[in-house]
Amino acid sequence: MVQVDRGGAGGGANPGESGVSEEAKAILERVGPDPAYDGLAVAKGLLRGVRAGALATLDRAAGFPFATLVTVATDVDGAPLFLLSRLSGHTANLAADPRASVLLAERGRGDPLAHPRLTVIGRIAPADDPRARARFLARHPKAKLYAGFGDFAVFRMAVEGAHLNGGFARAMAVSRDDLLTRIDDAQSLLALEESAVAHMNADHREALALYATRLAGAADGDWRATGIDPDGIDLAAGDLTARVPFPERVSEGGRLRRVLKEMADAAREAEG
Repeated sequence: MVQVDRGGAGGGANPGESGVSEEAKAILERVGPDPAYDGLAVAKGLLRGVRAGALATLDRAAGFPFATLVTVATDVDGAPLFLLSRLSGHTANLAADPRASVLLAERGRGDPLAHPRLTVIGRIAPADDPRARARFLARHPKAKLYAGFGDFAVFRMAVEGAHLNGGFARAMAVSRDDLLTRIDDAQSLLALEESAVAHMNADHREALALYATRLAGAADGDWRATGIDPDGIDLAAGDLTARVPFPERVSEGGRLRRVLKEMADAAREAEG
């Protein structure tokens, strides 16, 4: 359900009892919601594609929201992952109260509020899972310089919901189930994710570059895979990231090779 973005209209008449200005109402009546706008796809793209966000925890002493900049990756189901120092204020806050939110915003030229952003809420706790650590470091390889320090650990957000603001009249609540990727039927795929990523990076860099540039519209670069899940493949080239959804859900390892080949073929056709 799309709702009016009350914070992005900027100026105009005073809001009425509904919280929507008369100017905004007039615009909505004239243009209406965009039926082609896929807010859920935008939300999932932000979740998987944004490398850093504003983490808001609850200050353990005063109770006020405490916002800090953190790097972000995702688990196979899309749950946000963080590499945090136990010496930092936000980590101490989470130990006292695990409730938090993270704001993931698309960057670009012009008005920052013209670009989509996603706020994800949930509870954050340490992730005692080697896979979560591997996925974070694959997305942020420079973090290997300090990830081994004794005070650092990977934390995972148990998502409870999200809110997307895609611009004027493009705000919507997103449920946990709609935002995250189902993995209950994908154990075959998850078991070979690490080897599949390594294989693609070793033998199919051309295909990865085609996925990024032709299917995701990203710039040229030395693209590599950082993760695979039932819904798509995550790519990175330096500070750039790209999310390429699969044309169909992939829950079995045997189907992955076929889907990746079909995507490469489609990308080559788009190149030509």
